[in-house]
Amino acid sequence: MLRPKREKKTEKVKLSKESIQQAKKIFQYLKPYQISFLIGWIFLILSTGMGLLFPVLMGKLLGGSTTQSVSPSNLQWINLNNINNVALALFILFALQAIFSFFRVIIFTKVTENVLRDIKTHAFSRLIYMPMDFFNQQKVGELSSRISADITQIQETLRTTIAEFFRQIIIVLGGILFLFFLSWKLAFLMLATVPVMSIIAVFFGRYIRKLSKIAQDEMAASNVIVEESLNGITNVKAFTNEVWLIGRYRTHLNSIFQLNIKSGLWRGVFASFIIFCIFGAIVFVIWQGLLLTQGKNPELSMEDFYSFIFFTIMMGASVGSLPELFAGIQKAVGATDQLMRIIGNNSEKELMKGTQKPLINGSVEFNNVHFSYPQRSDINVLKGLSFSAKPNQTIALVGSSGAGKTTIASLILRFYDTTNGKILINETDINDIDVEFLRSHMAYVPQEVLLFAGSIRENILYGNKTADENQLKDVALKANCLEFIEKFPEGFDTQVGDRGIQLSGGQKQRIAIARALLKNPKILILDEATSALDSESEKSVKQALDNLMKERTSFVIAHRLSTIKKADLILVLEQGIIVESGTHYELLKNEKGLYSKLIKLQNLE
Repeated sequence: MLRPKREKKTEKVKLSKESIQQAKKIFQYLKPYQISFLIGWIFLILSTGMGLLFPVLMGKLLGGSTTQSVSPSNLQWINLNNINNVALALFILFALQAIFSFFRVIIFTKVTENVLRDIKTHAFSRLIYMPMDFFNQQKVGELSSRISADITQIQETLRTTIAEFFRQIIIVLGGILFLFFLSWKLAFLMLATVPVMSIIAVFFGRYIRKLSKIAQDEMAASNVIVEESLNGITNVKAFTNEVWLIGRYRTHLNSIFQLNIKSGLWRGVFASFIIFCIFGAIVFVIWQGLLLTQGKNPELSMEDFYSFIFFTIMMGASVGSLPELFAGIQKAVGATDQLMRIIGNNSEKELMKGTQKPLINGSVEFNNVHFSYPQRSDINVLKGLSFSAKPNQTIALVGSSGAGKTTIASLILRFYDTTNGKILINETDINDIDVEFLRSHMAYVPQEVLLFAGSIRENILYGNKTADENQLKDVALKANCLEFIEKFPEGFDTQVGDRGIQLSGGQKQRIAIARALLKNPKILILDEATSALDSESEKSVKQALDNLMKERTSFVIAHRLSTIKKADLILVLEQGIIVESGTHYELLKNEKGLYSKLIKLQNLE
């Protein structure tokens, strides 16, 4: 069967007007917590404001004295001309800032975790209801990344990055105002040197990290060559590719060598830049500030000079952190944009609007059905298919790979809608039936069974969450799996491991059959469940399948034709067309027919 192509998602999300508009949708998740979020911002402003008072008080502390004269100012609650009082004021300042910061962190964390819980829940609930075609276009790894890595990026941004970014902006703007208040000449001089040097230093550092990242990627690629070569040493020697592999490895090593030399050169330049330019700019500002404190009528007092130095240091640190913080916000906007686009896709609930809930007795009719996968609309997978299945009949679907067998199963489950023609369930158009109600009357047992990480009990109860212990044991008995389950020390509570890795293929198949039995469907779809099993397991699974197929309409995708001899109707498909139909013995009468040829190929009669 032709599968729809998956589109490659390698394009990086650029910060455009559209992506920002998409990212803004995250604020709808903040609405229920907007009052708490606002209170958090108030504490952020208060703690930042307290921080701006620190350089002022430190200037007073360094430029003050331990003596105080008797004057009207001494009648004030606190005299900031005395260093003891200034030290006390600083401790009070630190206490207030600590309290404000504590509540700011706690509130932002609580709001962020609430928002992320809501986003994750909504994103997963949207993903789980997406149509099958959506998953044909997306990679599972990328979708998992959207739920984990992208949301982690959003978490870090909401919790700290945005608050820290605006805190640093407040420090920079507040610092500039204080600097101009203390000395406009020195402020202009400082702004022309220290911030510029800080920004240059940040971009220097980012460029060096980029070179290191490229070198690490090259190192990883070279390690892959070593690992693959040693793991596949038999093939290497058999094809005499030693020289070629050594050449490939040497190419990567040369690339790493060049990158590391280049990185070392720029690290040297960066170290020299820090020593001469950054420190030089700071010394230059201090020198010019000291000159303003000299003379009989100094333009700047020593207290103001010390305050100026502390403001400069704070601003330099803030300016230096802004590019990284802004880069974090950019990443979060990109992550949010992609996540919101996924969430914004139409789910089955929007696309499949059937509302009817008719009595389903198992009758299925295909009426001139044509179908093409949405991603390959030019290729017709089914071409005017017509057949009908009566209640409790077994319909076998036979044909070579790509004939359309699995597509028929997918259409019955309504994973896709027909391109043309109709599918009727109990004479009701499948498109008019509520899709969840429809699937609740169906069960599917695939060739490769997927068990969910958890216990055997949980995997069987997947078919019916409300079943009791007696029902559980009954279906396990009918599925021929009760015997081996009871041999496990934990019985039904035995953990199956990731994807059921702790169980054999036959055991997994029988648990899947028990799961389907517990659902008690009216329509059953079997993708040949014995084709990959050994003879002993196949016998047990066949018995379980016989129990499963009783009193229900069954569609069997047959690979081993020996399993469908008792089918009520066999449909032989070729390139999306039914070329033969009938019972096993009726089809054998046509010795030149496709079914007879397939039987001969498998040495069956």
